[in-house]
Parts: sequence; structure tokens; C-alpha cells
Amino acid sequence: MIYHSLIRSLFFGTLALILTACGPEDSTNNTAAAVDNNKIYNWKMVTAWPPGFPVLQEGAERFAKNIHAMSNGRLNIKVYAGGELIPALQTFDAVSQGTVEMGHGSAYYWAGKVPEAQFFSTVPFGMTARGMNAWLYHGGGLEIWREVYKPFHVIPFPIGNTGVQMGGWFNKEINSLADIKGLKMRIPGLGGKVFAKAGGNPVLLAGSEVYTALERNTIDATEWVGPFHDQRLGLYRAAKHYYYPGWHEPGSVLELTVNERAWNSLPADLQAIIKNAAMAENVQMFSEIEEKNLSALQELKDRPGIELHRFPDDVLAKLKMLTDEALAEEAANDPKFKHVYDAYQAFRKNDDAWSDVSEKAYLAIGK
Repeated sequence: MIYHSLIRSLFFGTLALILTACGPEDSTNNTAAAVDNNKIYNWKMVTAWPPGFPVLQEGAERFAKNIHAMSNGRLNIKVYAGGELIPALQTFDAVSQGTVEMGHGSAYYWAGKVPEAQFFSTVPFGMTARGMNAWLYHGGGLEIWREVYKPFHVIPFPIGNTGVQMGGWFNKEINSLADIKGLKMRIPGLGGKVFAKAGGNPVLLAGSEVYTALERNTIDATEWVGPFHDQRLGLYRAAKHYYYPGWHEPGSVLELTVNERAWNSLPADLQAIIKNAAMAENVQMFSEIEEKNLSALQELKDRPGIELHRFPDDVLAKLKMLTDEALAEEAANDPKFKHVYDAYQAFRKNDDAWSDVSEKAYLAIGK
């Protein structure tokens, strides 16, 4: 009897050790904790977009519906537009603090808290959506992004891209850099820093505030997204000079943020569903914006009084020079910023070399 009891104790003791050794890793290895695979999860997502905002807010809601369908109702996400549950520009904080499980916005909105996060949104005169996707998915960018957000207990995923944006709406013509001096413009992120170096006054506003500020002359100019969203927001009624190209935002990445503790509570299959649904929505939003911009641009060009301008070459050249200066200065003063800056620049150098003989060479062919 004593013998059998000893054997039984050894068996279960060994089994316990094996199970412990095979236990869950932490979230950096994207492995779920030991959880009930039949549990129903009810999550909240907050966004930085106005209610009903086409493509972006709609995309976040479509993402939630796809998650519900693919999980067979095991993961349900209630989506709140900016201002419905929390202010639009507090999305990152809400996810970080665990007030909600998910957020949707763009990393440059949190530049005051995480300056280096701006590289995972967009860089003036930087990479387009093609290059950003290559860097994030296969060039180590996403791993660095997760390192940056780790202290805030937030896990990021790319989920959408605006493509190359327009340069913005102005209440006067921009013929030289001198025309920018003293100009109040809604322009976020690193583009805002460059605009300030050019003598302008950058202002950060949520989307719901942009039209009113421009109409009431609280600001003199604004960038928003591209022709489709600019038209829907009615910006053509508040300013007449429409500039291109969007030097400040050549391929703005939108982000899904997930609270780390909430992520670790999910079984592996639901984690995989989120990853793949985010990747699918990344393609969907970018493609939809590109398609909608086609007709919207033509409609804006046909509106009486609207003047479409290309920024003068010398203005773009000076803004490019100021961009290089701003990035170098920030990197010299902030080791965390420099770490991401160096990684971004290293990948971009190779991306530019490839683009020179592929996409740029093709686009340079006379039509």
C-alpha cells in the first residue's frame, strides 16, 4: 500500500512539473495564458474618429463585426467613436490604463507622451504605404513598435493606411516659405514640428473640431486626409486653396492598440483571429481610401472657386531640408527617439534604392 502511494505521488508530482515547464510565456512571445476556450469575452474599443466617419470609423466597426463572426460570438467588441466614451485624443491612455481593451487611432496623436511612436505613423518625406507595410511586417518595424509600447502595457498592430495625403486647405496662396510664417495650421506629428521650424504655428485638433476652426478663422489652414474625407468634412466651404502633395504624411499608418493584460487573457485562437483580422482590415481601409479619392478629387476640381495648387518646388525643397534638421535634432536629444530613427532610416535607405529602380522609374515613364 505504501509502495502504491509512493508511485502515485511520484507520478502526479512529475506531471505537475511537466505542466509547469510547458506553461504560458509572457505576451512578448504572443502566447496566450491558460484560459477557458469556451469563455465569452465582451470588450470595448474607442477610436480617435468622429461618429460615422467614413472608412476609418467604419473600418473599426467592420473589424469588430469580423472578429465576432470569426470567433463565432466568443469575442464581442463594442466600438465607440471619439467623444462617445472618452475624448478622441485620449484613446492611447484609455487602452494603456485598461479602461478599455482596444483602441484605433494613429501613433502621432500620442507624440507628447511617446515621441518616438511617430515613426510608426508617418514621417514627412518618408516612406509610403508600400514601404511602411514592408518595414512593419517583414523589416523588424513591428517588433520595435511593440518594444516602444511595452512600458505602457499596450500591444500595437497596423490596421489601415491613408496613403499619400493632400497638402491641405489654405486661406491664401503659398508661393514661398515666407507665406508660411505666422500661419496657424492644424497639422499633427513630425509634420507639425517641421511646420514650426518653417515659421508656422502648428495646432493639434481632433477631426470633429477641424471644420469649425477653419470656418471661424481660429486656424488659417488645415490638412486632414485626402480628397474623399476632405470633401465629406466640407473643408472646401471654409478655404479655397487646395494644395498637394502631402509632404507631411506620405503614408500614414493607422493602429490597433490592445491592452496587454486583456490580450494575455485570450486563448491562442482568438489572438490569431485578431492578428489576421487586423491585417485584412489594413488592406481593406487603404484600398477603400484610394478608390474613393479618385472620384472625390475630380468632384472637388469641378467645384466653382476651388483652386488646386502644387506646392512650389523650392518650398518643398526647404521643407525637406527642415525635416532632416528636425529629425536629427530630436534624435540627438532623445536616445529612445534615436533608436527608432536609426532603424527607420536604415530600412528606408534600402527601400529608396529599390523604389528608384522599380516604382519611381516606372512612374517617370512619359504618358
